[in-house]
Amino acid sequence: MSRVLVPAAVFLELLALCLSSIALSAFAGVLFVFYFALALRRLQSYSRYLFLISLVVIGYLGFIRQLAAEDLVRAASNAAFYAAFLGSLGMMQCLVRRFEVLQRIHDVLLGGRPALLYPKYAVVSCGVASVLSFGVMNLLCGTLSETLRQRGITGASRLRWLRSVLISTLRGFALVPLVAPTSVAVAIITREVPSLSWSGLLPYGIGSAVLLILVGWGLEHKRFRRVSGEREPLEAWPAGSGRLLLLVLIIFAAMGLLVQLTELKVSVAAMLTVPVVTLLYMFWHDRSPAKAVREATDNMLGMSNEMSIFAGSAGLGVALVAVIPADALAGMATGELGVFLLAVCGLLMMPMLSAIGIIPITVLSVQAGLMPQLVAEGVNPLPIAVALVIGFSLAMMLSPFGPAVMLLSRFGQVSRWVVAFGWNGAFVLLSIPLLLLMLWGIFVVAPATG
Repeated sequence: MSRVLVPAAVFLELLALCLSSIALSAFAGVLFVFYFALALRRLQSYSRYLFLISLVVIGYLGFIRQLAAEDLVRAASNAAFYAAFLGSLGMMQCLVRRFEVLQRIHDVLLGGRPALLYPKYAVVSCGVASVLSFGVMNLLCGTLSETLRQRGITGASRLRWLRSVLISTLRGFALVPLVAPTSVAVAIITREVPSLSWSGLLPYGIGSAVLLILVGWGLEHKRFRRVSGEREPLEAWPAGSGRLLLLVLIIFAAMGLLVQLTELKVSVAAMLTVPVVTLLYMFWHDRSPAKAVREATDNMLGMSNEMSIFAGSAGLGVALVAVIPADALAGMATGELGVFLLAVCGLLMMPMLSAIGIIPITVLSVQAGLMPQLVAEGVNPLPIAVALVIGFSLAMMLSPFGPAVMLLSRFGQVSRWVVAFGWNGAFVLLSIPLLLLMLWGIFVVAPATG
């Protein structure tokens, strides 16, 4: 019986987004909570503890009346949105099993000049993730593990493939907050500070993304050369490529229509379009709606750990922001140097807290919730917003308990500690000084000499 709770909750959240119903969204959040409570023993330890901590904190604050009824509803609604975010876009994995070109996408991407493979993977991953979010992790990670299994690639060679391909996928995915309007980080910040916009953040995001790609390119290009030599060259496009292209065009066209004809954002349009088109194709391809529904349900349940982390973090972030004093940052930023130092603290705080288990979305929810206080004091929010977006991007790569790293770890069968610190530690440590130097030049040196 509990199996139906997750797809039912995802469906209700998608319906709530269509109807703009906060009450229905909160009810979907309750269903998610009920399922995670029933599945508590099957969740991984961090997912279980974060879920319990979130429930205890929200319940206690509600009991002592530190949270109003609307805060509790918002916490449930946010939990439902982010859990459904993963569940709906994760349906992309169901398409992978039905298209040879997706199963061999790594042979496609590994073609061309070996020296350009890292930036190619990073840019493609970022581009797909800009629309499909975690769907790109399911797509690229899922197909790689299947490719390695089919070819019998094991040992050091397998680890080299995993490190090169999956880490470039993760780093490309982590560029989304810097350049995409669909990023949850941009959505959180611009919601709290309406004077900020994605277009205003974009130039700084592009500069940061270029720096991150260059650092990763320098670290990974030699390993990628060896991986490229082990690929199977494609003599022709795999069967079904044209049908897949048509399906992708339908998804993008439907998303575009939703954005143009409604007030839905691109990320919400993707949440609605991907599962609907995927299910319709599964019905047509398999001629068995019951089989398709079972597969979709199993696919969602396979992401229970990541969904519980997102849901728990979203609810906890709402609760913490609601109880922080309204004057907590009074007088902390004076002058351009003071604003820059506050921005640096915000940037560094995110990867540091992520490294000890507090995932980025929780930290950003609290940090962004404090920004209106600074705006009220006349502080320019742009440097701080840019720093927070950069910090969020870095934290996505350094958080061993974040959904992105956990998905990569699960698909690659590699420890999340190895992914976060062994594969990304040096990358983040090299990137931070360069990013801080860029921010110093833009927001301190340039205004002083202008």
